[in-house]
Amino acid sequence: MENLTTGSVTKQLLYFTIPLFLANLLQSLYNIVDMLVVGRIVGSTGVAAISNASTIVFIINAICMGIATGGTVLIAQYRGAKNQLAQSQVVGTIYTLTTVIAIVVTIIGFFMYKNILTWMNIPKGAYQEACEYMRVIFIGTIFVFGYNASCSILRGFGDSKRPLYFVMLATVINVFLDYLLVGHLELGTVGAAYATIIAQAISFGISVIYLKGQNTIFNCQLSSFKVDGATLLKILKVSLPTAIQMTVVNISYLIITMMINEYGVIATAAAGIGLKINTFAGMPCWAIGQAVTTMVGQSMGAGLIERTKKVTKIGLIGSLLVSLVAIIFIQLCAEPLIQLFDPSNKAVLAAGMSYLRICCFWNSFFYATMYNFDSFAVGIGFANLGMVNAFLDAMIIRLPLCWFLATFLKFGVEGIYWAQALSPIIPACIGLIYFYSKRWQRRTLI
Repeated sequence: MENLTTGSVTKQLLYFTIPLFLANLLQSLYNIVDMLVVGRIVGSTGVAAISNASTIVFIINAICMGIATGGTVLIAQYRGAKNQLAQSQVVGTIYTLTTVIAIVVTIIGFFMYKNILTWMNIPKGAYQEACEYMRVIFIGTIFVFGYNASCSILRGFGDSKRPLYFVMLATVINVFLDYLLVGHLELGTVGAAYATIIAQAISFGISVIYLKGQNTIFNCQLSSFKVDGATLLKILKVSLPTAIQMTVVNISYLIITMMINEYGVIATAAAGIGLKINTFAGMPCWAIGQAVTTMVGQSMGAGLIERTKKVTKIGLIGSLLVSLVAIIFIQLCAEPLIQLFDPSNKAVLAAGMSYLRICCFWNSFFYATMYNFDSFAVGIGFANLGMVNAFLDAMIIRLPLCWFLATFLKFGVEGIYWAQALSPIIPACIGLIYFYSKRWQRRTLI
């Protein structure tokens, strides 16, 4: 467990970010490998099915990551304040909270996933496969929530290496099971779903075993799961706005996917592939943001205002630099990257190239700025800023602009791409203004 309140900010941020980035990268390979294997064995309908189903999966992940973030921030602030008893109370409370919410999400999901997929207007050839995929994914919701809770706890303590080790093993298992279930056993798209939930279950189990071994943190007895009322309220103060923030963003992508579905299977498959590649481009920025949240949390818990400022500024510079590198790489390698997913369909290649030329190139810098300041706000305990920015970016700006450019101005699917690229500009400016105000300097959860 690391103390992030002393030493070089740049080195601490770098050392904490690298394992986070690698863990995010490997975790995303779950869905990427699913698409690669299914695309090569099942074809474009399988890719379209997973692409659409993944939009719902992202919403599930957004909820569990948002809830878990409250645990990260509170543990980080208590660690900065050197309050060990309070840290243990957070661990038990966050595990119980995520378990309850996972059960609720699973029940709601089983009743609603078919209606959601129908509402999304998925191409007919991909609908049944998407339903089968989602049915299996909902079975494993408890593992997704549990694993994210464990990782949030470890990040709050300043440990970004163990989550990386856990997910490395799970990724290897996921890849192996994809080829076994989708290919050799010919289970098709549903086989990819089984591979994913089994891998996530293993990650969760290993993380709990590790935390149980840290006797001062969590002993896995029934008394460990006791919910402390005051702690729960503090967690929810960050968790609810963050979960809403992430959910709103992913719901907007679900609606955008529905809009793109109107243009047919080619557009759906191309946008799905483009989104996956663009997701990789954003991963270094997300990792830096996660590191900023934890370091800001520990610094604010210790009352170190100037260190908090420095962490945020260096985080912004780092986010912009890694975004530039990602943009250059993807623009140079766009064609072979798309062909990894669908090597033979020229129409998908052309449509995917268009997506990457617009969304990845223009969106990255604005998004990196917005995400960095949202991460800072979450770290100080003011998650409402990120929630407001999410509504602005995803709902108030992006969706109306999609309709205006695609339908009213008749730019078609490229109008949707341009709307996604330009929507973070205003939220990024709001985050910048808030950081340079002094209103946040007395804000903390503890």
